[in-house]
Amino acid sequence: MSSAPSPSPDADTGADTAADTGVGAAPGADALLGPADVRELAAALGVRPTKQRGQNFVIDANTVRRLVRTARVTPEDVVVEVGPGLGSLTLGLLQEAARVTAVEIDDVLAAALPATVSARLPGRADRFALVHHDAMRVTELPGPEPTALVANLPYNVAVPVLLHMLATFPSIEHGLVMVQAEVADRLAAEPGSKVYGVPSVKAAWYAQVRRAGAIGRNVFWPAPNVDSGLVSLTRREPPRTSAGRREVFAVVDAAFAQRRKTLRAALAGWAGSAAAAEAALTAAGIDPRARGESLTIEDFAAIAERKGTTSA
Repeated sequence: MSSAPSPSPDADTGADTAADTGVGAAPGADALLGPADVRELAAALGVRPTKQRGQNFVIDANTVRRLVRTARVTPEDVVVEVGPGLGSLTLGLLQEAARVTAVEIDDVLAAALPATVSARLPGRADRFALVHHDAMRVTELPGPEPTALVANLPYNVAVPVLLHMLATFPSIEHGLVMVQAEVADRLAAEPGSKVYGVPSVKAAWYAQVRRAGAIGRNVFWPAPNVDSGLVSLTRREPPRTSAGRREVFAVVDAAFAQRRKTLRAALAGWAGSAAAAEAALTAAGIDPRARGESLTIEDFAAIAERKGTTSA
């Protein structure tokens, strides 16, 4: 993992870079990036948003303010931001938080972001850190432990990145992620819902999850072909169980791998046989004829505890 230190507010290199790329805010102007700022900065950096990395940059300052407000960021928070891009949301977070650490995988974007922060928020540049790394592989962050997670995540990596960050940084107390609307629905789904599944259950291990609003397509550049939704997270204690997280998640994966089947049948491979699965389910107080979408994370933990403890 490489971490690029933030330049000092009056560093010549930061000021020159900002001037060259046109990211500096005029005296008295809003420090947040507007549509023209985003496009000018992208052009100066030679950045063309790619579908491969799900790059859709926020260009509306009011949306940034809404995201920061909905994320419940306070002056005491240490925020970790995943996928900052050109820095639209980063600047909004820095205006409120004690510190912001941004994790960016793109080489060009990671190199440019510290200069953008220094140019537009020079008084807070010392509160910013950049980690140039894949968020899925990050295991440590510079500075104080993060208390909040805020991210604009592409749909193809949204769930694994979110789960990795929650697992790796237990100090995260709350967060807000902006994802494809369908992904938001799945993450926040309750048992019994048609879209309740693996993301819903695994997220519930770490946090209370709820839908926190919708985001229109016109606040992004380029405008995506899908709608976006906000998901709010509040850290909770995992279920009280003698089974480990990996053991519980193995049950979840097995239950939804064949979601049309009863749990007795779906968990046969996990338990060793259908009879063993039925014995574990019965011991956990779960109807073997039930299906995975009707169970809570506590139910899955109870099943995991019973594996191999009963005679089939």
